[in-house]
Amino acid sequence: MKGRLFVLSSPSGGGKSTVIRKLRKMDGDLCYSVSATTRPPRAGEKEGLDYFFLAEKIFRRKMKEGAFVEWAKVHGFYYGTLRDQIERYFETGKNILLDIDVRGGLNLKKNYPESVLIFLLPPSIKVLEDRLRKRGTEKNGTLKKRLTTARKEIEIADQYDFQVVNDKLDDTVKEVRAIIQKYEKSEL
Repeated sequence: MKGRLFVLSSPSGGGKSTVIRKLRKMDGDLCYSVSATTRPPRAGEKEGLDYFFLAEKIFRRKMKEGAFVEWAKVHGFYYGTLRDQIERYFETGKNILLDIDVRGGLNLKKNYPESVLIFLLPPSIKVLEDRLRKRGTEKNGTLKKRLTTARKEIEIADQYDFQVVNDKLDDTVKEVRAIIQKYEKSEL
């Protein structure tokens, strides 16, 4: 039996990584597909666990080779989902959780129509801005770009199968987990 893809997307600072960490602790059978990126690692991020950190030259070569099921350039850096990651997990029959941007999620759905797309909405743009400031990784110019991008992403969130407002973390995790459990039990 083939597993199902669950895509979790949100604007930068929307809580994807935190929600995914909690989901993975709750469900050991839920596989996580590590994305590749050309951006430098943030403090505490580990190669192969958080991302595969690639030089842009290598990333572009892999693009030409068809190594990605989806990729996008976001805020000046490339991000992509490696085909071999997906196929390896599909062979096990387990469900796969992906943390990818909105465009990547919509592109993935074209190739894997049985995918379930879940968009995490911030309670407000102000809350999102506060979260990004607290994260401490954004300079003022970058922060403005991320907020502009966030507004655009939120405008197309209705193209996702589900939208979950990430206000209270525990409630958000429960709601996303309930969506996953509903689809785990259904046939492809």
